[in-house]
Amino acid sequence: MRKLSWLGLFWLCAWLAIAGTNVSLREKLEALQGISDIESLSTEHYPEKYVMKFEQFLNPKDTAIGRFHQRIVVCHQGFERPTVIVTEGYGGKYALSPRYHEELSALLQANVVFVEHRYFLESAPTPKNWDYLTAENSAYDLHHVVQTFKQIYPEKWISTGISKGGQTTMLYRAYFPHDVDFSVAYVAPLCRGVEDGRHEPFLRKVGTRKERRKIEAFQREVLQRRNELRPLFQAYVEEKEYTFRTSLDEIYDLSVLEYPFALWQWGTSVSLIPEQGADAKKVFDHWMQISDPSYFSIGQDTEPFNVQAARELGYYGYDTEPFKKWLTIPTAKGYLNRVMLPDELRNKVEFRPELYHKIYSFLRDNDPKIIFIYGEIDPWTAVRVPTFKGKQNEQIYIQPRGSHLSRIGNMPEKIKQRILEQIHNWLEE
Repeated sequence: MRKLSWLGLFWLCAWLAIAGTNVSLREKLEALQGISDIESLSTEHYPEKYVMKFEQFLNPKDTAIGRFHQRIVVCHQGFERPTVIVTEGYGGKYALSPRYHEELSALLQANVVFVEHRYFLESAPTPKNWDYLTAENSAYDLHHVVQTFKQIYPEKWISTGISKGGQTTMLYRAYFPHDVDFSVAYVAPLCRGVEDGRHEPFLRKVGTRKERRKIEAFQREVLQRRNELRPLFQAYVEEKEYTFRTSLDEIYDLSVLEYPFALWQWGTSVSLIPEQGADAKKVFDHWMQISDPSYFSIGQDTEPFNVQAARELGYYGYDTEPFKKWLTIPTAKGYLNRVMLPDELRNKVEFRPELYHKIYSFLRDNDPKIIFIYGEIDPWTAVRVPTFKGKQNEQIYIQPRGSHLSRIGNMPEKIKQRILEQIHNWLEE
C-alpha cells in the first residue's frame, strides 16, 4: 500500500475534521451503540431535542440476566458546549414538554442528557423483578450513559438532580467519582433509616411557634370532625377511584399525619389554613389540596420509589403523640412497608444501611466538587448532607425560608452570585 506523505496526512486529517462538523446530531446519535427509536421533539429553548431508547443491563455485574431500555432525552446546544446529565430519580415524561428548560442548562447554555430512572414509566423492565432496582445498578446506568455520550459531547460534564434525583447525583458520584467534572444536587436527602427519626423533631421546630400551633390545630380539627368529614373523604376517594391496601380510616389518619410535612415541603403559606370552625367543605378542600390520599393509593407511578425508600434510600416517620386521642390506629410505625409497597413485597423489605454509609464516607473522606442546595423550611433539610470541616469543594447553601422548590435562581442575590462564580471557575479549570 502506498504511504501518505506528511502533507497528504495533514490534508486528510483536515478533511476529516471538516467532514465531522457536517455530521448532524441525529446521525451522531444513530451511530452510538445501544441507541434506538430516536424521535425529534419540539422545544422552545434548544436548537434540537430528541427522545430515544438506550439499552441497559438489568444487572451490570451479571449481563446474562437480561436487558431493558431506558428513556433518554437529549437537548442540544452545541458539540463544543458543556453537558448536563440530569440524574432523574423518577419518571421523565415532563422532560418531553416543549417548555422544559433545565436550570443549569439555561444558565450555562449547556446540552442536556436527561436520564429517566430505571423501573419508572418507559424505563421499566418486563417483568418487574424488584431485585434489580438498586442504587448501585442505577449508578451503572448513568455511568454507561455518560461513557457513551462523551463520544459526541467531549467538553465538561455536570451531573444534577432534584430531590430523589439529587440523591441519585450523590450516589452516582460515590460509585463513579470521576465520571463528571462537578455536580449540583438540589434538596437531596441522605437518610439513615426507613423511618429516619430526624424529620419529626425538625417539624416541631420549623417556622414560628404561631405557625406550628395553627398547623397542629388544623390537624386536630380534621380528626375531631371525622364524622362530618369522613363522608366527604369517602366520596372523594370513590370519585378519584383510589384503592388502598388498608382501611379507609387508616388512610384518613395517615393523610392527617402527612399534612404538616407536605405543607412545609412545598412552602404553602400557613395563612391559607381555614379558621377553626370553618365550613366543612372549606376545611376538606384545603386538606385535600395539601395532603391528597393518592399518595397512599395502589398503582401510583411512584411505587418504585417506595421500594427504594424501604430498601436503601430511607424515608420519614410520623409523630402520632399529639393526636393519639383521635386516631383510629395505635401507631404509624411501619406504614411504608404496610401501605405503600407492592403486594409481593408488602411487609417483606428490610432496610439496608450500606448506601447511607457509602455516601457518608465518600463525602467525609473526599472533597468532590459538589454544590448542595436546600430550603430552610423543607422537612428534607432535616436529613441534608453533613457539613464536614476542611472542605474546599463540597459546598452547602440553604435558602432562607426556602422549600423543596429551592434552586439557584431563587437564592438571595449574593448567594446566587457566589454559586455561579464557583460553577464558572470549575468550568474554566
